[in-house]
Amino acid sequence: MSQTSTSSGRVSAIVPARNEEAVIAACVESLAVQEEIAEILVIDDQSTDGTAEIVRSLAEKYSNIRLLESLELPAGWVGKNHAVWIGAREARGAWLLFTDADSVHSADSAGKALAIAAENDAALVSFSPEQVMQTWYEKAVIPYVFTRLNQRFRFAEVNDPRNVAAAANGQFILMRRDAYDAIGGHASIAGEVLEDAALAARVKAAGYRLWFGSGTGILRVRMYRSLAAMWEGWKKNLYALIGGNPGAVKAEIVRALLPMLLALLSAIGVLPLTRSLIFAAVVLTNGLVWLLIGHGLELRQNGFPFRLAAYAIPGRILFAVLLWASYRSHCGGRVEWKGRTYPAGTPRASKG
Repeated sequence: MSQTSTSSGRVSAIVPARNEEAVIAACVESLAVQEEIAEILVIDDQSTDGTAEIVRSLAEKYSNIRLLESLELPAGWVGKNHAVWIGAREARGAWLLFTDADSVHSADSAGKALAIAAENDAALVSFSPEQVMQTWYEKAVIPYVFTRLNQRFRFAEVNDPRNVAAAANGQFILMRRDAYDAIGGHASIAGEVLEDAALAARVKAAGYRLWFGSGTGILRVRMYRSLAAMWEGWKKNLYALIGGNPGAVKAEIVRALLPMLLALLSAIGVLPLTRSLIFAAVVLTNGLVWLLIGHGLELRQNGFPFRLAAYAIPGRILFAVLLWASYRSHCGGRVEWKGRTYPAGTPRASKG
């Protein structure tokens, strides 16, 4: 989509940052080169690393960067929500771009989002980012999770104003300022751990249009850079993402593990009949091969390469374990993220 001069300087980018020294520079620089973005407001959310120093250094290079601080988290607020609320109150743009510090934007991400908003008369545009995966556990879990989420949050349903479905991804939300103010902004969802779809739901309920779609080629994110971070992140979100009820947990765990269990039981079942370990191994292997093929086809339908099917077995097992841990955490009434503890219990979607 082409960019036009009339879109120049219309966007205020708002980036909450809590201990993001490893990623903040790439995010901010990918925003700073875009002519549509008039200002970049980075809100340092009580970081204890070098995040603030890096942003100050970038501000010497780019005149449109401002560093704000979130000094104290008020009661009833989630840290990210409070940080972006600080940024939104300071922002001067007609459009607000909320994006996470681990997001890296293409040179025209804001321009493409503005064009989509104009074409669809949308007050909120959100992209599901392209996933960067480097470790085996990222390649195992992330594609499977997003494949399942794509079944729950279908773009066509979210984008249909006649359908109540609402969703967004907090790593890229471009929102018209007047609509943001009309629904009360992030103050209206202050305590939502899963803020992005909560915001989208309020926007749609207020009669504004949403547009949610793939961010491939527009935005890329590496969500978790360690197994511990991935565990904490999905433990916080996964229960809510799959529906936020015990029935959904059981259904998803059965769906993940049953094909492997059936392959194993089939092999065990033929063993006393054939008395052949080789034949039993062939039955087990065939069952698992068909599982891998089916998994790969499903991944490809959802924008992931077929070769990631090689991680199907550990991915499904890890997914089931993470979902159960998330369920137990929510049953306990609290979730943890980046050194803070929040009350649990809202079935909505976000990285946080």
